[in-house]
Amino acid sequence: MPQITVDYSSTMDPAFDRAGFARALHASVVEIAAAKPEACKTLFRPAEFTAFGYDDPEERGHAVVHVTLGLLAGRTDETKTKLTETVLELLRAHVADGGFVLHASAEVRDLDPSYRKYES
Repeated sequence: MPQITVDYSSTMDPAFDRAGFARALHASVVEIAAAKPEACKTLFRPAEFTAFGYDDPEERGHAVVHVTLGLLAGRTDETKTKLTETVLELLRAHVADGGFVLHASAEVRDLDPSYRKYES
């Protein structure tokens, strides 16, 4: 915990500083949600094909990124809101102008009580 997933249009690859974003995001999660640094994990999942409205997806004029943060239950709504707002600020700082319109979103979810993990 936290489990962080970043789904994004591969159109963003050259413009998206993923390493810098992950470092800044982990620091923010530690500060805002009292997570342990060694518990922060982020999985980036590029999507080869994304579509926006009625625009031709082949023109690649739009990019979509959605960040999901899974945290153990108990955080206040205020904490969750501050995290999502911080995620959007960090995306603005770590995605350069790539010639596309960026559509960014974020959400915080409580992990199910059945959540377990292991390391080997």
